Amino acid sequence: MTANSEPLDAHEESYAGVGLTFCRVPFARGPEDLAGSDVAVVGAPFDLGTSFRPGTRFGPRAIRSAEDVGGPSARPHLELGLDPFAHLRVVDIGDAPVGPTISACHAGLYRAVGEILRAGAVPIVLGGDHSLSLPVMRALSDHLGPDGYSVIHFDTHADTAIYESGVTTEHAAPFSRAVNEGYVRGTNLIQIGLRGAWPFPAEFDWMRDNGIRWHSMDQVEERGLTAIVDEVIAAAGTRPRTYLTVDIDVLDPAFAPGTGTPEPGGLSTRELLRAVRRIGAALDLCAMDVVEVSPPYDPSRITALAAHRVVLEALSAIALRRSGRQPRPERPSG
Repeated sequence: MTANSEPLDAHEESYAGVGLTFCRVPFARGPEDLAGSDVAVVGAPFDLGTSFRPGTRFGPRAIRSAEDVGGPSARPHLELGLDPFAHLRVVDIGDAPVGPTISACHAGLYRAVGEILRAGAVPIVLGGDHSLSLPVMRALSDHLGPDGYSVIHFDTHADTAIYESGVTTEHAAPFSRAVNEGYVRGTNLIQIGLRGAWPFPAEFDWMRDNGIRWHSMDQVEERGLTAIVDEVIAAAGTRPRTYLTVDIDVLDPAFAPGTGTPEPGGLSTRELLRAVRRIGAALDLCAMDVVEVSPPYDPSRITALAAHRVVLEALSAIALRRSGRQPRPERPSG
């Protein structure tokens, strides 16, 4: 199998198309190509769940192409001292099929993630709006049980709107819906980076009632991100495996302007990358995603580049954990 650098075919079932695989890893056309894979990347090119500025349907392609240096997929990590692609078999299955409704989009992603999990690989989803977490958690619940995994959620918004069909936009409610529909236990959900004017008090009351824990940006500022991540790793580690979901708007708009609902006062890219690396090395990730990259608002492509690097940090951390090695960074000799 060779890396894919051309459009798949004229009948590709997505809005944007895969175009280029992530880091030019092999393209997996079907279940037989997933056999033996450690990680499978899948795009979720839909934004029918957005509440403000659309455009995240083009996120998967932008993330894949944000950093393309051509040639082989080698990406040695300076701090960890290893190349994730030398330790993991990573494939890209292209984009999940989408349809004219959000339920059709969710159904396509649910099937794709389930197929990856059944093959024994870790799905990494490129979004797309954050409503995609609902079908991901549904697939994880099928595979691991609703209490078989924890969720670490980086976001400026809690995405726990009190959902009423046809009233609340879908990307505002994936986690409240997942808890209410029994796909995850609220006590297993931990959030980092909340700030701004929403959620409202009613949502926070619901979150407290369901045992959800969160760390606002003021708490991050007061206690330091390292201490917060230590606490989150300890809490998430009470479950066998962990789902890591990263909304790119957890970053300050200075670092990630290309998103639908930006909010000033967020993390720096450097802070987020280190946090993702630490989480991936400490915990057994069962799934991961990066969402809400909106290329129409990202003229310099720095948002897509940040998202691309988030995935590389996760891959490097997974490789480090599975290798059993300690980080061996390059340091000055004098």
